[in-house]
Amino acid sequence: MKPMKMNMVDAINRCLNQEMERDKDVVVLGEDVGVDGGVFRVTEGLYDKYGRARVIDTPLSESGIIGCAIGMAAFGLRPVAEIQFQGFDYIGYHQIVQHAARLRNRTRGEYTVPMILRLPYSGMIKALEHHSESLETIYIHIPGLKVVCPSSPYDAKGLLASAIEDPDPVIYFEPKSLYRAFKEDVPEERYTIPIGKANVLKEGDDVTLISWGAMTSVSKEAISDAQMEGISVEHVDLRTLSPCDWDTVIASVKKTGRAVIVQESVKTLGFASEIIARINDGALLSLEAPVKRVAGWDITIPYPKLEQYYFPDRQRVLDAIKETAAF
Repeated sequence: MKPMKMNMVDAINRCLNQEMERDKDVVVLGEDVGVDGGVFRVTEGLYDKYGRARVIDTPLSESGIIGCAIGMAAFGLRPVAEIQFQGFDYIGYHQIVQHAARLRNRTRGEYTVPMILRLPYSGMIKALEHHSESLETIYIHIPGLKVVCPSSPYDAKGLLASAIEDPDPVIYFEPKSLYRAFKEDVPEERYTIPIGKANVLKEGDDVTLISWGAMTSVSKEAISDAQMEGISVEHVDLRTLSPCDWDTVIASVKKTGRAVIVQESVKTLGFASEIIARINDGALLSLEAPVKRVAGWDITIPYPKLEQYYFPDRQRVLDAIKETAAF
């Protein structure tokens, strides 16, 4: 079967449809996911096809959505719960950490929680406060959770299928700025991408650049500029943040001797900090320059008129590559 041109919204929608066809235990729930097809229209068409029993419009209660999904998962369903914006999920954080992440351990394996929490995250769409957070670190930190963050339509479809199959809770970050940013060839048939395996998007010799989610597209632009200046950059897209593919990261850094990490979230205690620590553990003697971070600033994300000054952009990433290569 020939691949189809899909954007990320198309790919996620197609995956949800296929998983619901394949497994009657897969249900979708969240605010406006049914009749309206979701605020970003990611679930469009599912309500008409599968009905209100499997595509559930919930009250405006993030805590209720997450709590219901945990109960559904523990008793045999495979719920895919949507929180409209990642910044709205904090009221349910207690249930994710204390129950979803711990129920397997608490019951010594008698119960598992095969649920997916879809979180549209990231900025760069000129949204209002609480709509542009990028705080994936708070979930990576929690044992018992898997954290996935695709950067392309192809990855979004394959990783979501794997997440729905997984026996444990998966936090599935969707970069809003990439929802309709571009289309690429995506197989129409079902396929999976393993959780916990990074993707080397481009091989290089001088610098390793590590990114995930929305920052992968920004990084690609900077890498193209660096290549024009004679710098060979190896690009590693993590795809899965927990468990993270440390073997691929360390192997790449040992090869190039230099590393730049690009994260959208605030600099302090972001995932880049952990990546640097792991590089020091596994590749310190191979380093020829300090590992460089490009990140958001340690402030609340500004309102739309100023947001372009907050997020890492093409020039900031290029400057970091050049500084690291010249060290």
